[in-house]
Amino acid sequence: MADRLTQLQEAVNLQADNLCNSIGIIQQMHNTNEDHTVLFSQLIARTAKDIEILVESLPSEESTPDLQSVAIEQLEGESERAEQALQKTVLEGESLLQIVQNALRDIANTQLDIERQAEFRANLTSNPE
Repeated sequence: MADRLTQLQEAVNLQADNLCNSIGIIQQMHNTNEDHTVLFSQLIARTAKDIEILVESLPSEESTPDLQSVAIEQLEGESERAEQALQKTVLEGESLLQIVQNALRDIANTQLDIERQAEFRANLTSNPE
């Protein structure tokens, strides 16, 4: 959480810099320069969105250690179920792989037998004795 608070503080500081810079540019300029206006409005909007996301990611006041423990237990349960499903899928995949490998081996053996028979017949027809 400290890291998120640091990020939030940096974002708030950046937003303050953006606002100060944009006010300074507005005060300095008598003729409107659209490039600066658009740039600073984009920076302010982007930083405001970052601040909003960081604030939403902070734990709420209602988040107690007990509630966090329950949430962690639920996540661990989901993780265990996902692990079991993954293990089952891996076993099924290994079984299917073995079936495919056996089929490929049978195809290769059959193809070799066919080639040997064709070679034998070619030898018989080319060397009739």
